Amino acid sequence: MATGGNTLHNAGSGTGGGTSIATFDSAQLVPRAGHYSHIATHRGVAYISGQLPLAPDGTRLADEPFEVQARQVLDNLDACLVTAGSSRERLISVTVHVTGISNWPLFDQLYRAWLGPVRPTRAVVGAKELHYGSAVEVHAIAALD
Repeated sequence: MATGGNTLHNAGSGTGGGTSIATFDSAQLVPRAGHYSHIATHRGVAYISGQLPLAPDGTRLADEPFEVQARQVLDNLDACLVTAGSSRERLISVTVHVTGISNWPLFDQLYRAWLGPVRPTRAVVGAKELHYGSAVEVHAIAALD
């Protein structure tokens, strides 16, 4: 796993036992601005934080057309999957937040082309607003094994 930064901590079960949770940041993405990690892994599963339309150099794409934002979000998701040691084919669940449900058909078209025949579970959530004025944000869960 190529990472920008990682942490390993023990998640205790309250009975003295525990399992490791690893957190990672993708070196391919802009450094995170908040108190979170791009990726957390636990027991063969990668949990990927919400990806906004931010270019790797940190450029905010909120003023770009929806299609440009959606493509960047999917590129960012790819970067996280690679960092975690997973891939699109290993996606289990994807949640998409959009500020305009009218953009859903375009996102679905881009998503279908990006994902191919793989069909993880998916939820679409309408949001009044997203960080930086973005029109789309995606977070995902993927298998590692």
